[in-house]
Amino acid sequence: MANASENEHAPKRAKATGDLFTMMQVCREADMTYQTLKFYCNQGLVPNVKRDKNNRRVFDKHDVEWVKSLICLKRCGMSIEEMKEYLALCLQGETSIPQRKTMLAEKRSRLVEQIAELEASVEYIDWKQGFYDDVLAGRTEYFSNLLPEK
Repeated sequence: MANASENEHAPKRAKATGDLFTMMQVCREADMTYQTLKFYCNQGLVPNVKRDKNNRRVFDKHDVEWVKSLICLKRCGMSIEEMKEYLALCLQGETSIPQRKTMLAEKRSRLVEQIAELEASVEYIDWKQGFYDDVLAGRTEYFSNLLPEK
């Protein structure tokens, strides 16, 4: 297994450069909608978000990386409540790593199940397309479970 520091999904330690990003810039960087980012912020999922002099949200590099993590957690099947729980654990620091590992292991297990289900579906489609190819080429007679036998 690759070292976490070598993994493309590993959190990146943002340098404190002072650069701040607008909502739209974060949306482009994270490939998400403005509404989703606003929803995540309103749900308290981006805890360190700041406001500029015009009271608009601004994000530093750490925030942007966290938002990208939220997107991955959502894709992994976490509900908003589970994401809040995960965030709360993250904010506890290193002591909560075992609980976070457990949460992620459960999501990983479900993803593996979903992959197996998808692979079975692809197998069925491949078989069905092969059957249709054989019917169209005259190699096999057409039959259907839905139509009465001739």
